[in-house]
Amino acid sequence: MVLYEVKNYEEMSRKAAAVIAAQVVLKPDAVLGLATGSTPLGAYEQLVKWHQKKEVDFSGISSVNLDEYKGLGGDNRQSYRYFMDTNLFQHINIEKSRTFVPDGLEPDSVKACRAYDEVIEKLGGIDLQILGIGANGHIGFNEPGESFEKGTHCVDLAESTIQANARFFQSLDEVPRQAYTMGMKGILSARKILLLAAGEPKADALYQALCGPVTPQLPASILQLHRDVAVIADQGACARLHGQGAASYFLRR
Repeated sequence: MVLYEVKNYEEMSRKAAAVIAAQVVLKPDAVLGLATGSTPLGAYEQLVKWHQKKEVDFSGISSVNLDEYKGLGGDNRQSYRYFMDTNLFQHINIEKSRTFVPDGLEPDSVKACRAYDEVIEKLGGIDLQILGIGANGHIGFNEPGESFEKGTHCVDLAESTIQANARFFQSLDEVPRQAYTMGMKGILSARKILLLAAGEPKADALYQALCGPVTPQLPASILQLHRDVAVIADQGACARLHGQGAASYFLRR
């Protein structure tokens, strides 16, 4: 595991975009595991700029997203399919038929999750998985719990996650209470993982993920078991690592 500490969100976004672009250049038919939310948004904006300058070609790329709200279709402005379409896919030359997001409108959870695991398997796995980290240590919608879920599954969202996502909806009542999310097997099977963290609210979770015990109570801690993880975090997110003297250890790796 290696940690790249950067000054701010903008630098984090540029560096993350450079890692993603390098993967695309080195393997033009790569499978990218993508995340939604404010953390990777700056990286996507940078990738769009580079594509418009004809510096990055996505024509052979496939993508799989981590998660989707159960009950929301792709035309819903708060769905993760809509987020990806409007913030990335519509602005680059990726084939829409090769961009995959869990089917939020499939009411049968078992069917929806099995189908998504089959998609990942047929693609041959993920070459580069992008992750953010929640303040409670969740990755994707894998919330703190008693065990690590292996495959894609339906999860009841933690109250802290519902509260954090409420800013994207008109009211708290509109926030879905369930989501389909890729499980730990899908995430850990990725050949390389890129974890992004920005801001002091993520400092405790990042510290526990990198330095604490591996436990389902802090889902991101399982990344300690992966052979190739790069972390890009700004100074705020690294605050506890410095306070505990841990940052230098990871920066040397």
